[in-house]
Amino acid sequence: MNLELLHLCDSLFPIGSFGYSDGLESAVDAGGVATTDDLRAWLDVCLDETLGRNDGPAVRGASLAIADADWNRMIAIDEELTALRPASSARQSSRAMGRRLLTAWQHLRPDVRLERMRSFVESHRLGPTLPVAFAAASVCAGADSRSAVEAFAYTRLAATISAAMRLMAIGQTEAHTLLARVLDRVPGVVDGIMDRDPGMESFAPAMDIAVMSHQYVRSRLFRS
Repeated sequence: MNLELLHLCDSLFPIGSFGYSDGLESAVDAGGVATTDDLRAWLDVCLDETLGRNDGPAVRGASLAIADADWNRMIAIDEELTALRPASSARQSSRAMGRRLLTAWQHLRPDVRLERMRSFVESHRLGPTLPVAFAAASVCAGADSRSAVEAFAYTRLAATISAAMRLMAIGQTEAHTLLARVLDRVPGVVDGIMDRDPGMESFAPAMDIAVMSHQYVRSRLFRS
């Protein structure tokens, strides 16, 4: 992994991901995620379902489309990914983070491909969703599609652990032990994405309900 991609994966990178728990906050509030075992199961679903079947294939497809300057294909992936998110807050948060990533990376690492994507945003043809924006930054950083998917998986799993540490009674060592465990499984999941060349799928109803229920949490740390 090159240094530019490491920079992109840094938790301090200014895309606002610290403001979102992706439904974990409402799941904790409702008692659905209360123990270390519950959190381990939540991480597994994040990896196997959300990343393995939805966001991961989107990052791969968008990476290939952007590398080939196939803008219509990239826009189609972005639109499909948005349509597959049942919760409006999830659609809004993905686009908000995607726009911030695209703007920040273009400021740091100017690239004509990113400028082209920004023109699509300004004409309301492109969100972009976070996976598509991440794919674009990864391509412009010289990463291949597999590295982009692995890097994206790391950022989302690490963000989930970061949220858990603010929501649950879990220490840093225990939290990072869980993160290390799920990261060990990432290469196998990415192998499946690369081998199958799958389309995007979405079936994680418990997580979707948790995202939709966030608005009813009385006292919130996260926007969604």
